[in-house]
Amino acid sequence: MKTVILFRHGKSDWNAIYAQDHDRPLSRRGIKASKKIGKHISKINEIPDLVLCSTALRTKGTLEHAYKKGKWDSDINFERDLYHSKLSSIIELLHKQNDIYNRICIIGHEPTFSNIIYKYQDLHDFTFPTACIAKIEFECAAWKDIKFGLNSRLIWIIKPREIN
Repeated sequence: MKTVILFRHGKSDWNAIYAQDHDRPLSRRGIKASKKIGKHISKINEIPDLVLCSTALRTKGTLEHAYKKGKWDSDINFERDLYHSKLSSIIELLHKQNDIYNRICIIGHEPTFSNIIYKYQDLHDFTFPTACIAKIEFECAAWKDIKFGLNSRLIWIIKPREIN
């Protein structure tokens, strides 16, 4: 079985000074939520074997705070293609992963994550909130065989405000 945890970046700081969207940092609220989710992932024993993280500043910040607070020991790869990615590019990226990894966390952006959730539930008005996580399990032994919506199921969606 293979597992993907989708982790949208924490809330960004729209008032910060940045040259381009890729360089927009996390807000204080985004930092707090990232830490909360990182700790929660550890608490529920879902620490990923590998983290695939967008190269955007806010996703890197989300990873940094979650990783430290949750005391993760995951391998990390930064992937430029996760910034403004499409569902097809996420699938292609996962298909290339080494099968030694069973649980992969993708730290990325909207609307890609909502588009993935649409494969499982009729939630076409659902928007994946900032710092939200979702777990998807795939009934296969190799990453090259995964297909969102076909050989998989959505296990949970957790929003930071739902965690005590």
